[in-house]
Amino acid sequence: MTVLVTGAAGTTGSRVVAELRCRGVAYRSATRRPRSSDQVRFDWDDSSTFADALRGVHAVYLVGPIEVVDPSHQVEAFLDEATAAKVQRVVTLSSSAVEAGAPGPGVVHRMIASAMPEWTVLRPSWFMQNFFGDHPLAHAVRHGEIVTATGDAKVAFIDAGDIAAVAATVLTDHAPHNTDYVLTGPEALSYAQAADIISRAVGHMVRHRSVDPDTLVALFTSAGLSADYATLLASLDAVIAAGAENRVTESVQRITGRRPRSLAEVVRAEGRSG
Repeated sequence: MTVLVTGAAGTTGSRVVAELRCRGVAYRSATRRPRSSDQVRFDWDDSSTFADALRGVHAVYLVGPIEVVDPSHQVEAFLDEATAAKVQRVVTLSSSAVEAGAPGPGVVHRMIASAMPEWTVLRPSWFMQNFFGDHPLAHAVRHGEIVTATGDAKVAFIDAGDIAAVAATVLTDHAPHNTDYVLTGPEALSYAQAADIISRAVGHMVRHRSVDPDTLVALFTSAGLSADYATLLASLDAVIAAGAENRVTESVQRITGRRPRSLAEVVRAEGRSG
């Protein structure tokens, strides 16, 4: 079997590629600028790239277009091509904050479940890796202040490597899963608690400041995000503030057979270089 990995250069996609490689599974990395034989040209904004990317593919790891409030039209066109190419299985990345049928990604969730013979929707909590690298949260960490609209509510942050391990398993399992999984780390933390853990690892003080959603939208738009996308992100913080993300599931352990990594473990591994 061959697996097409969209978002192959991204936080989860790059790790899914690594997991598949370790398992000896044939894969094809979808990218706008292919540079090697295991890469294929793919662009969400150019549907003419879909058919070639899907040719000979059995399963797809699907990461929808980034910073798009409603990706359903692009994904629908992709699924039409996947059906024509006789793709059997799609595993898609969604969010723990998005229920099936909700606007935007929730519509994609329902669309994939109805269109594909075999499917899984992964609904991870917030990525631990967002605190490192080029993510806006990482810039906030480097400047010593994380700003959210979450108050003191908690999130069970998850390691992207654990998401990838789950994805690789459900992509290659003999039997289809045909369900959605909420994926979390091993403990729920407030952003203030997360900031304290990060502070100890990076060697400088990082604090958390909570603001109201309107202020957060203004901060996001001043940083260059569109008003619609900034509003969407602030609304997700409001979901956290209401307590919806204060939960820990056993999905990672149950599917992969290994416990999920804690934020402290990930910070030790990645924080000093992030």
